[in-house]
Amino acid sequence: MANSKRDLFLKRRLRVRNKLRKVNAGRVRLSVHRSSKNISVQLIDDVKGITLASASSLEKDLGIVGKNNVEAAAKVGQMIAERAKKAGVEEAYFDRGGFLYHGKVKALADAAREAGLRL
Repeated sequence: MANSKRDLFLKRRLRVRNKLRKVNAGRVRLSVHRSSKNISVQLIDDVKGITLASASSLEKDLGIVGKNNVEAAAKVGQMIAERAKKAGVEEAYFDRGGFLYHGKVKALADAAREAGLRL
């Protein structure tokens, strides 16, 4: 019996996360979640188990609520980079989860890099 799309997504997410944990011990994780309408990102310190900063396309001060596009993802990427600097984080590893590195996920990562966050 074939795996469902959800099962394949979960397997891909675990595979990506486990590989990143082996390679990037000690750095904080930039975790991305993309739904059909929004995108959100968190800076997570796995050692302490806390979220250092977060940003989402649902935030009203961005002015992009309800916009499902690459520009909204880029704004979220810029915002998380600014908030990371305020939290004292300059370097993180990019955890795309089970999402493909394409479109909105790629735009978010590129915008965060351009704003000064090393991924």
